[in-house]
Amino acid sequence: MNLPSVDELKGQWKQHLGAAKIAWGELTEDELLKIEGHQQKLIGLVQERYAITRDEADRQVKSFFSTNKL
Repeated sequence: MNLPSVDELKGQWKQHLGAAKIAWGELTEDELLKIEGHQQKLIGLVQERYAITRDEADRQVKSFFSTNKL
């Protein structure tokens, strides 16, 4: 199985920005663009912004990536 390239991941991420903004309305579009689809960065930002545990942020982000096929 071929893994997508960094550019492909960035392109896919931009296609899903709207869904991410709906899922995490507290995050700005600029913040989401800077993350460029990196799961660990998104987990940290969600944890910080929503004052939730790392495990809960991890669960939310993994669910989002799974649902949106990223």
